[in-house]
Amino acid sequence: MVETRNPAAETDRTASAPGMVWDAWGVPAGHKPLPEQVRSLVSQVFGVSGEPVARRDEGGVPLPEPALPPALLAGLGAVVGTEHVTTAHTDRLRHAGGKSTPDLLRRRAPGTQEAPDAVVFPGSHDEVLAVLSFCADLRIAVVPFGGGTSVVGGVRPLRDGCAAVIALDLRRLTGLTEVDPVAGLATLGAGLTGPRAEALLGEHGLSLGHYPQSFEFASIGGFAATRSSGQASAGYGRFDDMVERLTVATPAGTLTLGRAPASAAGPDLRALFLGSEGTLGVITAVTLRVHPVPAAVEYQGWSFPDFETGAAALRSVVQAGAAPTVLRLSDEAETGVNLARSGDIGGGAVAGCLAVTTFEGSAAHVAARSAEAHALLAAAGGTALGPQPAREWEHGRFHAPYLRDALLDVGVLCETLETATTWSNLAALKAAVTTALTEALGRQGTPPLVMCHVSHSYPTGASLYFTVVARQLDAAAKQWALAKTAAGDAITAHGGTITHHHAVGTDHRAWMPAEIGDLGVRVLRAVKRELDPAGILNPGKLLP
Repeated sequence: MVETRNPAAETDRTASAPGMVWDAWGVPAGHKPLPEQVRSLVSQVFGVSGEPVARRDEGGVPLPEPALPPALLAGLGAVVGTEHVTTAHTDRLRHAGGKSTPDLLRRRAPGTQEAPDAVVFPGSHDEVLAVLSFCADLRIAVVPFGGGTSVVGGVRPLRDGCAAVIALDLRRLTGLTEVDPVAGLATLGAGLTGPRAEALLGEHGLSLGHYPQSFEFASIGGFAATRSSGQASAGYGRFDDMVERLTVATPAGTLTLGRAPASAAGPDLRALFLGSEGTLGVITAVTLRVHPVPAAVEYQGWSFPDFETGAAALRSVVQAGAAPTVLRLSDEAETGVNLARSGDIGGGAVAGCLAVTTFEGSAAHVAARSAEAHALLAAAGGTALGPQPAREWEHGRFHAPYLRDALLDVGVLCETLETATTWSNLAALKAAVTTALTEALGRQGTPPLVMCHVSHSYPTGASLYFTVVARQLDAAAKQWALAKTAAGDAITAHGGTITHHHAVGTDHRAWMPAEIGDLGVRVLRAVKRELDPAGILNPGKLLP
């Protein structure tokens, strides 16, 4: 279901906090207590009471005093308008970081919370450029802020030696400024949320089709800055595959990148900013490849006797060029607790490993593609289950973070991580990461439940997305940090990428030299020195 909003009202909400609650994922309506049978289950498995703990009241959370004096706040107000600069407690608190489990553990802990010294809401590319110039002159750190959905520490308000730090909230950079239906292109403001972008495109009979789990809250600029990969990437590609042009504001000036569908005019500079996480510049507008709203959709669930058989089946479909729009495979553990189907615990059981497929397009395209894929999946050992499992998965695909929060409320640690590798290395990498997580958490307390699914597939390989559930210890942040380090080391040692789609942020910085080499790190640092000589852009992220 596409969410619609009033564009004028959205633009006018310049000094209000983001829609998500401050210490959890999403909106209040999405938060529900665990059902009694689930509370009983986690109590038996992890030895917790199952009773939710009281959470902190937002208004009583202490924050550091703002480090920006009135004269500098007035200077920022002269750039964007005084009504678009705020030091209000609520605004600062709701720009205090992202939504990873460590983020939420920090927010639920007693004591003073870290927060930006001010929140600034520019209304145009030129205003972003002027804010960056102002902050560079005074060494004020700038953290670009879209939906605030980072799960890798990507929007933490770190100063890193700067005099102060502001959150640069891009929500006023909304709008569909250009549509080229002949070329299949649309230019969108960086501050548009996923639902709002789909609503605006839908007025022209078009769709972007980018549906990561953060879809309801994340922004177009955030998708680009993190090289996001949506749940329909098998059909429409990753977000960076969709980008035709970028407009970027940097302390050194403006870059407009991308002139044609393809070019040989030197290295593609768009790639510098796709995945740059706001450390090299602020993406203010994106021109994207779009497609007509699908006329037909077909759903199908599949059961495979084991994960190895299912992975081989997915590979056969992708390498044959018959991939569905959505193609996912859950392992035995994830299938067993039904996270594969609805992002919840409960529901009907499926034997073995569950895969879900969705086909979108014209009726003829869907019929032909699904027939080919179904034949390949059946030949590879799959049993068709009908449309219901895939429909259930789609219905609940944005709900899993709410379950994570409900588990945290009752003393159960729940977090995710992801990687990718080649098909030939998939089983070995999955086993290595599972072992690393199980041993690291098992040494600290109750053995964890480690689940995994293939979330994205390519001709040469696939991603692995792990969900980890364990009894939460008193030092829960340290508990997860030890497990995360063990998993990151295992990923690096066994040929995986440290992140497939969550990005680097603060959480994965330590593994960047292993990912791109010391020379690669020096290249990125050289680019940053050229574009951001004062080092104000999102310090402490991406670059080790």
